[in-house]
Amino acid sequence: MPEVAGHLPGLSTEKVAWHTLTFGEGSEALDVAVPTLDDAQISVLAAHVRQARSSYLKSLPTAQIIATIDRAIGRLLDRNDPWRRKMEALLPRITGYDAEMVRLGLTGYLKTFRAPELNRFIAEDFANPQLLDGFQPTVKGGVAKAVGPELMVHIWAGNVPGLPLWSLISGLLVKAGSIGKVASAEPLFAGWFAKVLGEIDPRLADCLGIVWWKGGDEAPERAVLRQADLVLAYGGTGSLEQIRNRAPATTRFLGFGHKVSFGMIAREALDPSKVWATAHRAAFDMVRYDQQGCYSPQAFFVERGGRVSPSEFSRYLAHELAAFERKFPRRRLSFEEAGRVAAWRNAEEAKALMSSDRQILTDAECAWSVVYVEAPEGLAPSGLNRTVLVVAVDTLEEAVPRVAPLRAFLQTVGIAAPPEAVYRIGALLGDAGATRICALGEMSAPEAGWHHDGRFNLLDLVTMVEIDRSAEIAAEALAPYAD
Repeated sequence: MPEVAGHLPGLSTEKVAWHTLTFGEGSEALDVAVPTLDDAQISVLAAHVRQARSSYLKSLPTAQIIATIDRAIGRLLDRNDPWRRKMEALLPRITGYDAEMVRLGLTGYLKTFRAPELNRFIAEDFANPQLLDGFQPTVKGGVAKAVGPELMVHIWAGNVPGLPLWSLISGLLVKAGSIGKVASAEPLFAGWFAKVLGEIDPRLADCLGIVWWKGGDEAPERAVLRQADLVLAYGGTGSLEQIRNRAPATTRFLGFGHKVSFGMIAREALDPSKVWATAHRAAFDMVRYDQQGCYSPQAFFVERGGRVSPSEFSRYLAHELAAFERKFPRRRLSFEEAGRVAAWRNAEEAKALMSSDRQILTDAECAWSVVYVEAPEGLAPSGLNRTVLVVAVDTLEEAVPRVAPLRAFLQTVGIAAPPEAVYRIGALLGDAGATRICALGEMSAPEAGWHHDGRFNLLDLVTMVEIDRSAEIAAEALAPYAD
C-alpha cells in the first residue's frame, strides 16, 4: 500500500484521481500517492477552506490557535507518537538524508514552533498582538486591526524537510485559510501536520488543504491561483516568474527565490584552542541537509593573522567534513546533482592547475570538497552537497565588496568574530545586501520569527483596517447618550 499524501477537507477521496511518486529502489522503494484535482474539485476544496475559515478560524482568539499548534508540535516532538515515528521512518527514505540527521533536524526545527516561540514570532511583527483579534487603539488616534487573507495559496519547494511549516503556521496565526501545493521531492510533511492538527481540532484542520500537481503543469496551477487572495511561493527565479504571471493581477504575490549564504571567520577564532570548534561549526552548517537550504554556506572568508592560518583552517574543515561523513553520510545524489558537483569540481581543478594559490582537499569518494584560495576571490555559488570555497582575506572588511555584486541574492552570513567586529561587519554586510547574521554553526537553524529575506513573516500577510479618529468623534454625536 502506498503512503497517501495530501489533505482534502470537503472532498471524497474516492472520487479524486491519484498519481504515484516512487522514492528509492528495490526493497527500499516507497510509493507515495499524491492527489491530482480537476478544476471542479479545486473549486470545492477552496470553497470549503474559505467557509471553514469564515465560520471558525476567523473568530478564534490567537492564544487558542497558538495553544492548538503547540499541542500538535508537542506530539511531533514525542518520539513515541505514531506520527513522529512515521516521520523518522519515511523522511530518510524520501529525501535520502541520513536518518539520524533527519531525527536531530526535526527536533531542532519543530522546537521553534512551540507556544513561547510563536508568541515571540507574533511580537516580532506586532507591537500589540491583539491587533490580530480585534480593533486596538493606535498612537495617531482611532483604532486598527490586522486582517489575514481569506485564502492563501502556498507553493513549496522540497529541498529541506518540513519547509511548509513556516508558511502554514504563519497563515494560521493571521487566521487565513490555506491551500498548499507540496513538492514532488517531499510530498508528505504538510499533510501529516494537517492530520495531526485534525486529531486535536478537526475544525481548524478544515481550514487547510494540501494538494499536488506536477511542477510546470499550468492548468491546475492556474485553477488554484484563481482562488487565492495571496500567493506565497518558493523556488527558482524562473519558476517564481511563471507563478507570478499566472496569478491574477489583483492577487498579492510573495516570492522566495534562490539565495547565496556564506561564512566569515576572524583571526580570533583561529587560536589553537578555538580552531577545532570553529571548523566543527562551519562543517556542521555545510553538512546539515547537504547545503540545500538558502541559508547554507557556499564559501568561508577566513582572516589572516591568526595563530592558525586560513590554509591550515581549510585542513581542519576538511577533517571535520570527513568525520561528519562517517557520522552523517551524504545522501545519494541524483544524476543531475552529481553532474553539477562534478562540473564544479572539474572547474576548480582546472583553476588549480593554472595557479599555485589554489588547493583542493577531498576524500576518495569525493563525498565532500574544500577548495582553498589564497589569491583574492569573490563569492560564487558552489556545487552544493558539501562543496565549499575557503578564501583567505587580510581583514573581514575586505570580503564585503567581494560579495556585494550578489546583493540581490545574499541572505545569511555565519560569523565567528569578537563582539565589536560582529557589529562593525554586520553594518557593512547589511549595506551589501545580507539580511541575516548569525553565529557560525547556526546558519541552517533560523530563530523563530526571523525576517526571511529581510521581510516580515506576518505583517506581509495581513491588511490593516483602520477606523479613523474622525469616525469615532462623529459617532459620539449619534450615540443614545449624546446631548
